[in-house]
Amino acid sequence: MTSPIKLGCIADDFTGATDLANNLVRSGMRVVQTIGVPSGPLNAEVDAVVVALKSRTIAPAEAIAQSLDALRWLQTQGAEQIYFKYCSTFDSTAQGNIGPVTEALMQALNTDFTIATPAFPDNGRTVFKGYLFVGDVLLNESGMQNHPLTPMTDANLVRVMQAQCTGKVGLIDHRAVAQGAAAVTQRIADLKAQGIRVAVVDAVSNDDLHRLGAALKDMPLVTAGSGVAIGLPANFGLKPTPQASVLPPASGLQAVVSGSCSQATNRQVAHFQSTGRPALAIDPLALARSTRQGDDVVEHALAWAAPHLASGPVLVYSTAEPDAVKAVQAQLGVEAAGALVEHTIAAIARGLVAHGVHQLVVAGGETSGACVQALGITQMQIGPQIDPGVPWCHAQTDLAPVHLTLKSGNFGTDDFFTKAFSQLA
Repeated sequence: MTSPIKLGCIADDFTGATDLANNLVRSGMRVVQTIGVPSGPLNAEVDAVVVALKSRTIAPAEAIAQSLDALRWLQTQGAEQIYFKYCSTFDSTAQGNIGPVTEALMQALNTDFTIATPAFPDNGRTVFKGYLFVGDVLLNESGMQNHPLTPMTDANLVRVMQAQCTGKVGLIDHRAVAQGAAAVTQRIADLKAQGIRVAVVDAVSNDDLHRLGAALKDMPLVTAGSGVAIGLPANFGLKPTPQASVLPPASGLQAVVSGSCSQATNRQVAHFQSTGRPALAIDPLALARSTRQGDDVVEHALAWAAPHLASGPVLVYSTAEPDAVKAVQAQLGVEAAGALVEHTIAAIARGLVAHGVHQLVVAGGETSGACVQALGITQMQIGPQIDPGVPWCHAQTDLAPVHLTLKSGNFGTDDFFTKAFSQLA
């Protein structure tokens, strides 16, 4: 029988789950990430479990149901605190799913207050006076206003969260955070007295996150991006250690598959191409014209990749600029276009692993979810960080063991695709 886990986490997409797990590992926690809710008890001695869901863009009622299933399983594993993780760009719509899932978890845990902050300064995500900045610009000027599924047009998180919640939403601003845990605790008491149930929290540095972390020690439910995770392991008496991120040695061929259309991923695709390595673009309109539901496109991509793999990594991508994405959506519909691309990229990823690719980089949250499911992965061991929020992982697929990294579309330096393999070597 394994020991009870300290922290039980629920993530609303697969890249976000590894992002969170990465920060916990860096702060000294042994972490396993599960793909979906496990059907039985955990069979590993770890400090934290991150249950990765694909619930960010589904209907709110279904996102709530999946999140509550994850909560019940984490409670059976003895979790002392629950962490609901969403994206550092607060990806959501006016209907949810961040607000509805937060309130459902609060009700299930019988708690009347929690915090919300996507702040992740290491990746340029900061919150000041309730406004979310991406680098030096407001969220709605960062490119996220063009997101194909969750366009973010308002940087004021109190307003965004209030639109999704039935309870009152308030703010713990930078002045309280700067004064330390005691001041944050007092501010929480003041807000609760005013009937506030959820408070957006300012944070512009890792020091802010560590001060906030100490104030969250006894909070049943924490909701945040992955940044807050750096301040929580110390509450359980844990300190950073290299042992938390050791993975088995890497072997096999190398490949990158990308379905993200973010600005960062567009730059990463361009950088990979500039190195002269082989890259193949997948045309969504060609997929739409396919009489075999994209199978012919998958077969072509695998045949193209086969002679190149022995000499180094290859890239297969559907990444495109916003105008090109909108043109495809106008012809196929938003959901149909996304699902078609995800299915195809996932089938290509599975084919690559079958061809001996055992080091795989996947770019894009929805794409990562599709690829992990196509490979039959149920659990991942979290390893060392490549870039903030993006670690290497090790998993058993139903074909072979693989090292893989699931990169959120907005994360990573321009040379991420090449740097990742160099680090693993």
